[in-house]
Amino acid sequence: MNNNLLKIETPAQNQAGAVKSEYGLKNHGLTLLNTVYWNLPTESLYEEIIFRSEGRITHMGPIVVETGKKTARSANDKFAVREASTEDKIWWGEYNRPFSEEKFNAIWQRMQGYLQGRDLFVQDCYGGADPNYRLPVRIITEHAWHSLFARNMLIQPETHDEMRKFVPEFTVVSIPSFKGVPEIDGTLSKTFILINFDQKICLIGNSGYGGEIKKSVFCVLNYLLPLQNILTMHCSANVGPDGDSALFFGLSGTGKTTLSADPKRGLIGDDEHGWSDDGIFNFEGGCYAKVIALSPTAEPQIYSCTRRFGTVLENVVYDPITRTLDLDDNIMTENTRAAYPLNYIDNAVPEAMGGHPKNIIMLTCDASAVMPPIARLTPEQAMYYFISGYTSKVAGTEIDLGKEPEITFSACFGAPFMVHHPYKYAEMLKNKMLKHNAHCWLINTGWTGGPYGIGKRMSIHHTRTLLNAALDGSLVNVEYYTDPVFGFEVPKICEGVPEKVLYPEMTWEDPDAYRDKRKQLALLFIENFKKFAEGTPPEIAAAGPIRPE
Repeated sequence: MNNNLLKIETPAQNQAGAVKSEYGLKNHGLTLLNTVYWNLPTESLYEEIIFRSEGRITHMGPIVVETGKKTARSANDKFAVREASTEDKIWWGEYNRPFSEEKFNAIWQRMQGYLQGRDLFVQDCYGGADPNYRLPVRIITEHAWHSLFARNMLIQPETHDEMRKFVPEFTVVSIPSFKGVPEIDGTLSKTFILINFDQKICLIGNSGYGGEIKKSVFCVLNYLLPLQNILTMHCSANVGPDGDSALFFGLSGTGKTTLSADPKRGLIGDDEHGWSDDGIFNFEGGCYAKVIALSPTAEPQIYSCTRRFGTVLENVVYDPITRTLDLDDNIMTENTRAAYPLNYIDNAVPEAMGGHPKNIIMLTCDASAVMPPIARLTPEQAMYYFISGYTSKVAGTEIDLGKEPEITFSACFGAPFMVHHPYKYAEMLKNKMLKHNAHCWLINTGWTGGPYGIGKRMSIHHTRTLLNAALDGSLVNVEYYTDPVFGFEVPKICEGVPEKVLYPEMTWEDPDAYRDKRKQLALLFIENFKKFAEGTPPEIAAAGPIRPE
């Protein structure tokens, strides 16, 4: 009874409008609806989810849902509406595909008609923990569990009065049961994510994957905040006992969430942040962690969140009799996820804000086993590797990705979410690094001793040891060697890490094979960077690897 077309009374129906905003859904053109459930708390949403058969409660309280056919982002189905007010600001291309304003309006009108007579859920919340820069966003969904997801992932108003007076500056409408018609709509498939910056609305159809909702809000902030000189970043962030903030850039699967969840440091956030003149701040109020094969010993903080009331688990397998989870079972997807409030992490920073970062970590999952476990970057090199965004996509984070890691370059470690030209973000990064004297490190969480299939994954113990040495300053003054191809500096020693590990060539059985692989990777970097030549000063390209003989 997901859509409640029979108008059956539901558990929360009598409380549905208790904290309704005065700025109602008629302002969005949504009329003749059945019941609209406004800003329901977690407990009420649980009742609605169970009543509507959207999910099941599992051991110790988390709710498990299935996202349907879409178990990851549909990157190819995202478009930005091309219109006069934003046309000259957006970096049009593979990730910001232009979409007709006329066709957007036609889809939106059809969706408005489709929703008549149906139940809807609304969460009014904020993107951005800093009150000076937060964006009021309204999340309208047909599923109760999506409302809980939005509630977990974004930042809640603090009072009922604030909810009643809430006026959104951007709205996301997520209707998985509504399908596009490619022949008529101009979409690539029945799935679509359409962002209209002029009308301040994002439409999501034919995808139940919760990540589409949060990433849509991120895209909007990635467009709006840089226009106010705030760097928007696909990164996690934490802060040490002395107030030293650190940023962790990286694509899904490179260790952002795992490495930033350090019990000795306060967690500011695990995925999306802004860097203003006042410091850094989380965009979200929650975490969205991959949980496939999660280890209670290596990742105890995240593991504990898979056993808590309020957590939403996407596509996680469980025993229907005992309700215990099987976090190792990937029968539905490698991309199993947990969405939970930030305060479920014991050492989360309550205000989700921090000072200017002392260290910037760029994580790369290098499937070719060429990169050292850590390297120090100059500001220009930081711009180069930031724009390049080199990593290997790990199975499950995108539709149609196989088991084997796929070498890729994703600008700013989050190309699908970057709306301006990557150089705009990179220049802001360099300026802020120089102004606040931040160190930048490139850390390889991928393979060592040989590429995927031959070598082995980098030891998380070694990675953590090197990371801690970078964060506490003990790596700053050790002796370094310069990589002859990539040009960055690599420490010769680090206490607790075998010296051999710091020299990638020494970990390979065949040094010639290593040098061949390094040459191949350098050429891939050089070729990839050509796509940024227009709009990027030549000295940035010069900070990258040299073309091998």
